[in-house]
Amino acid sequence: MNLDSHFPNLSATQQQQLQQLLPLYTFWNAQINVVSRKDIDLLMERHVLHSLAIAKIVDFQKGTKIMDVGTGGGFPGIPLAILYPDVDFLLIDSIAKKIKVVNEVAQSLGLKNVKAVHDRAENVTQKFDFIVSRAVTKMPAFINWVKDKIDPISINEFPNGILYLKGGDLTEELSTVKQHYKEFDISEFYSDEFYETKKVVYVQLV
Repeated sequence: MNLDSHFPNLSATQQQQLQQLLPLYTFWNAQINVVSRKDIDLLMERHVLHSLAIAKIVDFQKGTKIMDVGTGGGFPGIPLAILYPDVDFLLIDSIAKKIKVVNEVAQSLGLKNVKAVHDRAENVTQKFDFIVSRAVTKMPAFINWVKDKIDPISINEFPNGILYLKGGDLTEELSTVKQHYKEFDISEFYSDEFYETKKVVYVQLV
């Protein structure tokens, strides 16, 4: 799959790192299942490009600090870390074997801006500009998990908060969210029908 059409300013290193994702995940997924078997052949479309939809919403500034909660095999954190080598990423998951895969992939790619930890988000004491995630729970519960992890000083075009990848009709789920939020349809950026109901939800937490 040609990512260049969506992200035309990639360096040769970034292109190479993104091209390595499919063979790396195919290898590790055969040993530790972090991506569904039927999805592994569609990794670039359904996981990598999906993760990078966040970059269509916010162009992270150098020095931004991001935590990926419930990262699983490293999504959206790993693709975003490739795109933003000057941004620091903490990838966290409560399942140790998934973090093992994340560490192996990050090491193979030479990603110096990724730290992966087997833990729960509530145990993290650091502050971040953004919390990213792919649909680990309903938004009101997620906000409660991470609202005290946000740095009060914003350095990006969007005030600090959550960038959440989620699909379907979110009207009911978001109806109890008291913070300012906005939904972005990923189908505006990508034409594949997989993205028809997929969104990035931004929630402002400062």
